[in-house]
Amino acid sequence: MLKWYDIIFIIVSLIIIILSLLQGGKSEGASGAITGGGLNVFAKQKERGSEKVVTWLTFGFAVLFLFLALIISVSTGASAPVSE
Repeated sequence: MLKWYDIIFIIVSLIIIILSLLQGGKSEGASGAITGGGLNVFAKQKERGSEKVVTWLTFGFAVLFLFLALIISVSTGASAPVSE
């Protein structure tokens, strides 16, 4: 049976996945290298508006995910199995 912290952990995980999918690609990838589309490689482009908000939300939820994982692990006494 799922406990309350398991449900919060799952919700935070889903939010991180959704926010990651909302982020646009930072580069053109291999197709840009083949076609020569990435000519402004060293151009500094700042994130603005909603892109910046999504980036900060993703970072915040990732930190929350890390702390939840540590807190749940410590509070439940979960540890890596010891192999002999």
